[in-house]
Amino acid sequence: MTKDLTSGSPMRLIAGFALPTLFGMLFQQLYNLVDAMIVGKLLGASALAAVGSTGSINFFVIGFCMGVCSGFAIPVAQRMGASELSKMRRYVANAAYLAIIFAVVLTAATGLLCRQILTAMLTPADIFHDAYAYIFVIFMGIPATFLYNLLAGIIRSLGDSRTPVYFLALSSCLNIVLDFTLILGFHAGVAGAAIATVASQAVSGAICLLYMIRKYPILRMTGEERRFDLHSCGVLCAMGIPMGLQYSITAIGSIVLQSSVNALGSLYVTAVAAGAKVVQLLVCPFDAMGATMATYCGQNVGGCKLDRLGRGIRACTLLGFGYAAVAFGAMLRLAPWCAMLFLDPKELDVVLLTQLTTRYIVIQSAFFFPLSLVNIVRFSIQGMGFSPFAILAGVLEMAARTGVGMLLVPAFGYTAACFASPAAWVCADLFLIPASALCIAKLRRLYPNQPEEQPEARPVPLRGTGGMSI
Repeated sequence: MTKDLTSGSPMRLIAGFALPTLFGMLFQQLYNLVDAMIVGKLLGASALAAVGSTGSINFFVIGFCMGVCSGFAIPVAQRMGASELSKMRRYVANAAYLAIIFAVVLTAATGLLCRQILTAMLTPADIFHDAYAYIFVIFMGIPATFLYNLLAGIIRSLGDSRTPVYFLALSSCLNIVLDFTLILGFHAGVAGAAIATVASQAVSGAICLLYMIRKYPILRMTGEERRFDLHSCGVLCAMGIPMGLQYSITAIGSIVLQSSVNALGSLYVTAVAAGAKVVQLLVCPFDAMGATMATYCGQNVGGCKLDRLGRGIRACTLLGFGYAAVAFGAMLRLAPWCAMLFLDPKELDVVLLTQLTTRYIVIQSAFFFPLSLVNIVRFSIQGMGFSPFAILAGVLEMAARTGVGMLLVPAFGYTAACFASPAAWVCADLFLIPASALCIAKLRRLYPNQPEEQPEARPVPLRGTGGMSI
């Protein structure tokens, strides 16, 4: 059920590991796509705008949750690569304790502040009620987000990228059924779409937990391994919190940008919402590459296979370039058709909405290769144990989006908003690419003369966060 990524061809291992991960992320994105398609087709453009207007704050909070879970999985991957199974199980247990604490605190805080956040974001009055109904339910489902993402991250750290896909496939089908049932049968509106998303993810996480208990003997813990351990929690937080903050800091720029788009009016909010859904689906391969590289680098650092780090990054970059070129070529022809997936042909402004959405999709897809580098290099750095670098990259992305949102969108309008994310990706790459070289060089200085693919080499302590060792 587990897989060793410390020996064999990096290209073959990365492609083989990333493919199931990609399918899992496609299913996860299917949640959002189905919500948007059903909301846009059945409830109209204003309801779609309401859901879209919450996208940045959704990413701010849910992205933090997902980042924390990804960070918690890195020490697990490193100890797996080092074959230190008792330490690995101790990290799994303490990651679960921390996830419960984070979930309770975040659910309470976001629920209390939800209305104030939407007001501060200048959410248009005609969509405010629906926006609140949708995002409040999403926030109440934060425990389900932690449940699935933590378990999926742990499973991937063990080298199994297939199992989470099966559960997401099941819950994606459930999500579609619940969407139609709650919106058409119970007239629950946009809140029904949110309930369907949360319920489906909760089911996926619960089944994943039951499966892990029965099918992963390697995770069966002794009483000592299950104990709450401050040192383990410190290591986990040193990895998880920076990765969570990376998402949230990045999302601050998205919130500023969303506020500027909100000020343009509901028509532009709808176009961005529809275009963003298409882009989110298209970039799933880059997300899968990032998740793969975190596990790949984590296991190889844990196993002292430092020569494989650069080879893995180069192999994955080649995959990213190939997909980016294909996706851009496809969107040059198919973007208008993709836009209509989320728009009702009976809308009065459907022609203009289609043109605006198409412009957003084409501009974003033209910069997919810089985005691929962001994901590949950033997650590789995190897998090596240098999570704080992710925060610096997030700061650059935030600065770029904030600058475009505050300065360029008011002056140049909607087209400037379309270039905000590409500007953020390029700025992040300017930092991440040299940073990755520095991280590998630092590991080589700390552990010199490590021969390639030497299985008996001693494990590498994690020193990327304040010198803390695992």
